[in-house]
Amino acid sequence: MGRHRTDELDGGYGGGYRASEPPSRRRRSSRGRVLVPLAGAVALAVLLGVAAFVIFNRDHDCSGGKLALRVVATPDIEPSLSKIANNYNKAMHSIDGKCVDVTVAKEAAARTANALAAGKATADFWVADSSLLLESMRRTPAGKALPEPEVSIATSPVVLAAAKSAAAKLSSALKPSWSSMIAAANVANVDGPGKQVRVLALDPQKNSAGLAALVAAAGTAKEAGQDKALVGALKELSGQLASDSTALLASLTVKSGSKVPVGVASEQAIYAHNTKKPEAPVVALYPEEGTLSLDYPVTILTKDPATQKAAADFKQELSTDPAKKILRDAGFRSADGKAGDVLTKDKGFTPETPQALPAPDGATVARMVQTWSRLNLGSRLLTLLDVSGTMALPVPGTGMTRMQAIGKIATEGLGLFPADSELGVWTFSTHLDGRGKDWKEIVSLGPLTESIDGTLRKDLMVKQLSTIQAKATGDTGLNDTLKAAYTEMTETYQQDKINTLLILTDGAGNDDPDGGIKNPAILQFLKDTYDPKRPVSIIIIAFGPDAAPGKQRMDALAKATGGEAYIAKNILQVRDFFLQGMERRLCSPNCDG
Repeated sequence: MGRHRTDELDGGYGGGYRASEPPSRRRRSSRGRVLVPLAGAVALAVLLGVAAFVIFNRDHDCSGGKLALRVVATPDIEPSLSKIANNYNKAMHSIDGKCVDVTVAKEAAARTANALAAGKATADFWVADSSLLLESMRRTPAGKALPEPEVSIATSPVVLAAAKSAAAKLSSALKPSWSSMIAAANVANVDGPGKQVRVLALDPQKNSAGLAALVAAAGTAKEAGQDKALVGALKELSGQLASDSTALLASLTVKSGSKVPVGVASEQAIYAHNTKKPEAPVVALYPEEGTLSLDYPVTILTKDPATQKAAADFKQELSTDPAKKILRDAGFRSADGKAGDVLTKDKGFTPETPQALPAPDGATVARMVQTWSRLNLGSRLLTLLDVSGTMALPVPGTGMTRMQAIGKIATEGLGLFPADSELGVWTFSTHLDGRGKDWKEIVSLGPLTESIDGTLRKDLMVKQLSTIQAKATGDTGLNDTLKAAYTEMTETYQQDKINTLLILTDGAGNDDPDGGIKNPAILQFLKDTYDPKRPVSIIIIAFGPDAAPGKQRMDALAKATGGEAYIAKNILQVRDFFLQGMERRLCSPNCDG
């Protein structure tokens, strides 16, 4: 009975083993019978693992090694792109059996653009900070070969900026607008907001936020008919430049005099400043007319087919939600203008998307870059000051003689020129420097900061202009003087400066009883001598009751050299005339068609 029950038991679990088999064999077979299903499970797990490995490596196959993708980006966005690239590399994206290895280097956009134009760029993938920069570069002969950008990965509006501690004081002196900024910076607007505000700028030839601010301000000025004010502002701002956004924002929080400093920067630059220096925060002021934004365009530079695939894949990565979050957390907005959680009102920002100004075309951007460049060429100006007898006559209603008024006009004009200018003064009448010579050098032409016998040329000029006297018996030997001065300026022409001959007179024209050069002859001399490739322009400013009758003749002399003639009704008006003269730099030598 017991063996029968054993046989049933063995048959139930052993698959029909006979009872006559040795006990030891039966025991070994029992262990095998237990391991068979376990072995099957292990085999299945191995097969599944192999399948998973094959599936995983179909998209992450690094068997062929690494495929390098060299990215260059502007310093502001490089830290964020490095984080995105690190995550991307960890995910093992592969192209044709090689894992893409992204490295990100930082370089100013202007420097990269110049390297590209010169054919010396080594990057495969470029993230500049602004399409405006690319447009301005593409308009140059060297930049025509620059590839077109493909997509924008982030934005950051260009805004006005001021220290948070000064914001309340600033609100009563300057509303946040491009028009107000122009008025505050305009050197000719002596009674404007510039009495309370000091405007700082970024060089538009080196900084994309500075270029965006220039284009935005210029467009606003054109709409409002503020062209002259813009010229005055740009001339002043050329001497108030910060090297970069970091330096500009830091200077806003440093007290210096009674004026409140205001500057321009990207919204993200302000966020980065406040993150690093929470003890000296800056607030963003959004221009009421609207603004332009840095748009961080992607340009694929590589020509290698495999690297182009890698670049396209990384470009796609930059559009993913995790990548967008990294960018927004660093103070950037998404390409659609959406702000992240860090741009809040309590931190001095406006989370809503700012109003956008119309995007300028390439020609407009290039023209503004040229405007800035030409306005900031050095000045080389020789002034011819009329000291003939009629200059001793009084100017009705002013309590001054014509000589005193012209001296004040000259001093007013002197204040518009930066320290690196080269200026000089000649006087003219008849027989001023011996018999037959109608002119005399009072202050030699040279740098304002140069010392002459222990006195700076600028100080010497102010002194001479305030004390000079008219020659009571002198006539107006303008033509002989003009020929000598124009010959001097053309023979000593300096290519890196705007070379100008300025005539300050009461408008009586040429009156030389001893003869000298006649009116038709001097006009022909100027037409024959003027060289549009080495232009020396004549600017004439006349003041007094005799000025109007001689306007036609003054116009002829000035226009023969691409210049202009003006009649001043009051002394302060001369600032406008000097600014108009500066405006002609932008079109010279084709200002009149």
